[in-house]
Amino acid sequence: MSDVNLQTGSFPWLSLIIWLPLLGVAILFGVRERTARWMALGVTIVDFLLSVPLWLQFDPTVSSMQFVERVPWINAPPINYSLGIDGISLPLVLLTTFLMPFCMLVSWQAIVSRVKEFLATLLIMETAMLGVFSALDFVFFYVFWEVMLIPMYLLIGVWGGPDRIYAAIKFFLYTIAGSLLLLIAILVLYFQGGQTFDILLLSRVGYSETTQMWLFWAFFAAFAVKVPMFPFHTWLPDAHVEAPTAGSVVLASVLLKMGAYGFLRFTLPMLPDATERFTPVIITLSVIAIIYGAYMALAQADLKKLIAYSSVSHMGFVTLGIFVLNAQGIEGAILQMVNHGITTGALFLCVGIIYERTHSRLIADNRGLAGPMPRYATLLVIFALSSLGLPGMNSFVGEFLVLVGTFFWSKALAAVTAFGIILAAAYMLWMVQRVVFGTQAPQTLGHLRDVGLREMAILSPLVLVVFWIGIYPNPVLIPMHASVNQLVQHVDERLAGTQARGESPVNRHSPLVIDRETEKTSMVTNHSPLAKSDEGFFASSRNDH
Repeated sequence: MSDVNLQTGSFPWLSLIIWLPLLGVAILFGVRERTARWMALGVTIVDFLLSVPLWLQFDPTVSSMQFVERVPWINAPPINYSLGIDGISLPLVLLTTFLMPFCMLVSWQAIVSRVKEFLATLLIMETAMLGVFSALDFVFFYVFWEVMLIPMYLLIGVWGGPDRIYAAIKFFLYTIAGSLLLLIAILVLYFQGGQTFDILLLSRVGYSETTQMWLFWAFFAAFAVKVPMFPFHTWLPDAHVEAPTAGSVVLASVLLKMGAYGFLRFTLPMLPDATERFTPVIITLSVIAIIYGAYMALAQADLKKLIAYSSVSHMGFVTLGIFVLNAQGIEGAILQMVNHGITTGALFLCVGIIYERTHSRLIADNRGLAGPMPRYATLLVIFALSSLGLPGMNSFVGEFLVLVGTFFWSKALAAVTAFGIILAAAYMLWMVQRVVFGTQAPQTLGHLRDVGLREMAILSPLVLVVFWIGIYPNPVLIPMHASVNQLVQHVDERLAGTQARGESPVNRHSPLVIDRETEKTSMVTNHSPLAKSDEGFFASSRNDH
């Protein structure tokens, strides 16, 4: 590891954050049910507070892994207990710890059976999700990746709705199929990359073009299902509709980000030639997802299905930003992952809150809520406007950066992609018009109470984050700059070296590209404008920092 830059931490922050929820599970079954709720909530709050020093102590000027912990685990084959984060994984770790207390709170009254088991399942899932974003050893990563499937399967299958078994099995089959291909890809990398599972070392190895192509599609199968990308998205609406509210929040806010994180951590740095070759395919699928997801959301009568299809559309922006292969697009994609986690998680929380009152998720049964529930209606409107990308709110910044990066890749593609934002405004505003300002459903007259203290405690912090990121995104963006610029530079250098050897007959032109060769030379190679200079978007604030 001497040739890989690492910054070893003096205190094992990551180990403490990852394993604290699992310690909470061990204690959980020794206390009474009411005490168990408070203890699980306390564990998630403490876990979030312990993650804050990661942000405060993070050095945004370096691209190397920070807070690194490394302990030999198995000698042959060499497998290490290896953890670390950079500017790409930091916001996802913080997003996970930030949202888990809200999942505990929203389940306070909604879950009445097998309460301890439910709380333990959420805590185990938190450990697995944090491990995925922090692991620097491929076997360690894969263990967390697989462990995460079991609690999500249980959340849907045990505490879900009437069709929970169908939704749980469908979710499990889709994701396990991709995971098996991921395991094969890891084994190929082990033998082709010098018999190591070290993720950073494997990212520095040059692989043949044929090997890259096969590995690319193996990674794609695993990560595209998780995002989920079109056409692998069909499990998502069923899972969301049947999952309990906390399960929907975790699924939309964190689990979907694992697929996009996989593209950033593995596909781009390890397989640059295959990434460049198949970029037009991935971008085409991303644009289809943006438009298709928005159109499907327009047709939904169920609030959860509407938000689920909106997730397909919003995650299309994420994969689009990743594969335009420039700094603006990738930073916009990472920020959009955070924004989607906050906004869509909040929308699912809103649906769970109204479901506790009306026992229905249908828009027709939840109309005209502005009168009996003015505080709830206000919060719902805020999150809906955030979801459609209103300037001054968080989603606008992420989508704007993705569109800037897309513009550098292809002006025509940026114009087509912008149409998805218009459709988002259509389905969200139409939902608001009916749910907030429509005629109240007869069966709800006189029976609705506005959000109480517990529910305000859940939604108010999310409102603050929506406006904070929308008005001043630099605290989230600045830690990304060095890591994203290093990733783009790494990909460009690998591509330049391959092309200099005459080994990459990549077709750089596609129907979606306008003057692709000129744009790559003048814009992408120079990381326009963030990658190689301090000029450009948010540069002055970065220099001040």
